[in-house]
Amino acid sequence: MRFGLALPSYSFADLDYAKAARLRDFATEAEARGYQSLWAIEHLLTARGLYGTAWLSPLETLSFAAGATSHITLATGILIAALRNPVFVAKEIASLQFLSGGRFELGIGVGWDAHEYDVAGVPLRERGRRTDEILGILERLWTGKPVTHRGRYYQFDDVVIDPPLPAKPPLWLAGGSKMVTDLSPDPENMAPSVLERICRHGDGWLARAAGSTDSVIADWAQIQGRLAELGRPPGSVVFGHLNFMHIVPTDDDDTALRVQRPLIERIMGTHRSFDHLQSCYLLGSPRRIRERIAALADAGLEYLVLSPLDYDFGQLDLWEEEILRHFRTA
Repeated sequence: MRFGLALPSYSFADLDYAKAARLRDFATEAEARGYQSLWAIEHLLTARGLYGTAWLSPLETLSFAAGATSHITLATGILIAALRNPVFVAKEIASLQFLSGGRFELGIGVGWDAHEYDVAGVPLRERGRRTDEILGILERLWTGKPVTHRGRYYQFDDVVIDPPLPAKPPLWLAGGSKMVTDLSPDPENMAPSVLERICRHGDGWLARAAGSTDSVIADWAQIQGRLAELGRPPGSVVFGHLNFMHIVPTDDDDTALRVQRPLIERIMGTHRSFDHLQSCYLLGSPRRIRERIAALADAGLEYLVLSPLDYDFGQLDLWEEEILRHFRTA
């Protein structure tokens, strides 16, 4: 299994310049420890009642990480492209790709927060169709050739994005089943449009953290079935998953959960019950977490992206000892 580190780019109330600067240390240490990639999460706004925080802007965060590192891959997990003008997105990503020496991979999802879409002036109901249109636009703009587009949502004439990219970035597509909550409009099961987007366009699938182990495994089986129907080889889409983890070195689940609860609720909020959070996120003793990862690995998980719950740098040693060494690909 390959491992990525989601940078702890939280916009906590106590964020200051010194804490933000610690992202450099996380980036350089992840590269030194052999992580495959650094990821940046996006939530433009704090979703009051459901999430307890927002995150720093992902492309800017990855630009910061690019300047601190030399070879580790950089990826968005995820960029909510439909909140943005696709021409600006194409330019920003092309710039980051050159500044990072070609290390960027694009993770895209549709998001779910109606407030974010409201402030962007985009109806939430259009998020999927806009995302599909944007994917087609980006691929054309990155060629450096003049592009005229007359689509359902975006129209422009004779646009050239310089610098052109030698190749389009690998594309990770997010989405899937989730545990029900009344603050999110997403259905409990994977939407057919999401399945088609992943299977037709994705190089990788980033399973959402808001589902259970069983729902993630069921989603992957569904993706495999659709890939076969489309004639794509089973290995043409990488099974990836982003989740949140804080290791407490104990064999007792209750002891671990007492430490983890305030940390995970600071990020995720308290709208969902703690039982709900335990079903979604990597909580409990290291043994319990290893069992959950092993179940996903048995189902085909190849790429696990882990996010710390705070700026505790010592977690990286605990991660290595308690989790990564048990699964790391030689």
